[in-house]
Amino acid sequence: MADATPRRDVLPPHDPGFGVYVHWPFCLAKCPYCDFNSHVRHAPPDQARFIAAFRAEIAHMRGMIGQRRTASVFFGGGTPSLMEPATVGAILEAIDTAWPLDARAEITLEANPTSVEAGRFRGYRAAGVNRVSLGVQALDDAALKALGRMHSAAEALAAVAVARAAFERVSFDLIYARPAQTPEAWRAELIRAVEEGCEHLSLYQLTIEDGTPFAALHRAGRLSVPDEDVARALWDVTQATTAEVGLPAYEISNHARPGAESRHNLLYWRYGEYAGVGPGAHGRLDTPEGRRATMVERGPESWLSRVEAAGHGIVTDEALSRSEQADEFLLMGLRLGEGIGRHRYAALAGRDLDPARVAALVEQGLLEDLAGERLRVTSAGFPVLDAIVADLAA
Repeated sequence: MADATPRRDVLPPHDPGFGVYVHWPFCLAKCPYCDFNSHVRHAPPDQARFIAAFRAEIAHMRGMIGQRRTASVFFGGGTPSLMEPATVGAILEAIDTAWPLDARAEITLEANPTSVEAGRFRGYRAAGVNRVSLGVQALDDAALKALGRMHSAAEALAAVAVARAAFERVSFDLIYARPAQTPEAWRAELIRAVEEGCEHLSLYQLTIEDGTPFAALHRAGRLSVPDEDVARALWDVTQATTAEVGLPAYEISNHARPGAESRHNLLYWRYGEYAGVGPGAHGRLDTPEGRRATMVERGPESWLSRVEAAGHGIVTDEALSRSEQADEFLLMGLRLGEGIGRHRYAALAGRDLDPARVAALVEQGLLEDLAGERLRVTSAGFPVLDAIVADLAA
């Protein structure tokens, strides 16, 4: 069997770069498993008003941090493919004015694979988007219906074909550990996904999130998910199959052909700097006073009102201590197959990791310590990653 351990053998740069996350908070319908900041409105939003608000918030954050060169932009949601291409173009223009876009900047837009949204793909490409991430979620019609999705498997695959014709780079998401799903059926679904020719897959295990319709159904005994043993078998199939077909995991839930990794998401996991604009967006900004954690007002209408009154919607702006930064670096970086550089951890924390804790995890086969320079989680460790991070951070 191919080695299923997510890994890369090259240390990441010390400075992962600067990116911008743009949150579009609207969806046509709320999926029953989703706890993201997404909202359904009967009347379409005033996109011109939103453009003006995005411009103002971007300009405000430019004033907080000064000049940067933008390596990546990510339009997330919600459903960004409900935006008009002209809206996407106007926001990219505002970002370029504040923090000039690098000539090789990765610009990703999340999209639902319906025929209506696929019809906008060429417009997004003309606006500057060069990578699309499609929320396919399943290649089985019954599963799509159970997940509350508004497209069929055939429609999703048609949208993938349109996307591949329009964009340089295409990714799509699938959800596994669905009710009654077997490892054999999941392997077949994965192979079918790979046959579509995408360079990148994001594969997420279904979790029951508090406050969602799925959580209520689960509590009532009307929704069952695979037990721990089956979930582990599904995880093992995921890792083995993607490695076998040339899309190994480079992060705990993300798989790509070498060189096709999401540069924006790598920026997060390598603990780079990013501005989060739009309702509910989070950011990590390096100001003259140090690194700050920002969060923007979640409600779309409340956000608009705040931005129009004050020039921004920021409701949280907190300085991060050295230990908080080190903990975040640990939490994000150990998700990656390449692991973390110990020297960077020490530079952030002002101290090295506890050698005894590291040695114990290595002895248990959960962690690799590479010449005292880098730590990375093993294939046996990834299913218990949260416990490893908690142990090291203690």
